[in-house]
Amino acid sequence: MEIITSPEAWIAFATLTALELVLGIDNIIFISILVDKLPVEKRELARKIGLFMAMFMRIGLLLVLSWIVGLVEPMLTVQGHAISGRDAILILGGLFLIWKSTTEIHDSIEGAEHAQASNKKVSFASVILQIMVIDLVFSLDSIITAVGMVDEVAIMIAAVIVSVALMMVFARAIGEFVSNHPSIKMLALSFLVLVGVVLIAEGFEHHIPKGYIYFAMAFSVCVEMLNIKFRKLRSANQTQ
Repeated sequence: MEIITSPEAWIAFATLTALELVLGIDNIIFISILVDKLPVEKRELARKIGLFMAMFMRIGLLLVLSWIVGLVEPMLTVQGHAISGRDAILILGGLFLIWKSTTEIHDSIEGAEHAQASNKKVSFASVILQIMVIDLVFSLDSIITAVGMVDEVAIMIAAVIVSVALMMVFARAIGEFVSNHPSIKMLALSFLVLVGVVLIAEGFEHHIPKGYIYFAMAFSVCVEMLNIKFRKLRSANQTQ
């Protein structure tokens, strides 16, 4: 009851919800790109399952905070760098992101025939499995951020539930927009390569300020939106 009536708690809740939404954008884009390889009738189900798993995974990690704290204990040393469990997950997740994004970029550049050949090999189960892997990576990063910001687990869980609910509302629109604009899809895949590099750097204790990354992404998106607007205007003028 004290949490509900506390202004500080509500401020923490609002701040953390906004932060969870920002951190979840990459997750939405990745899920959208993956489900785009499935038949149209299965995409919405895969998208919902992916976001539900992200929510339950984050809540589950919140309920085992002691385990998260234990992940920072060194497990092994690589060329003088102590690698903890958290670091290992970030590094492996970063490598997975770079590999998957590079593969998607290659498929796009090779053309429609190559993409269709690749899509035939994609099953619903394999897409869900890939979503689970990336959910784990993004969930860990999100929960570590939440633990550093808020002390109350109840506030963290509430922020996670609200943020995922909001993501579900906009996930389809974001997915369709990315799917309908090849240049945006390529830009999104490039972002995921960048995020992969950042995760690997974080795993090796090289901290890159997130503000720089978000600013670069936002600036790139603004430029691309201007390009889309310019192409539409030029197309409209040519048809007149």
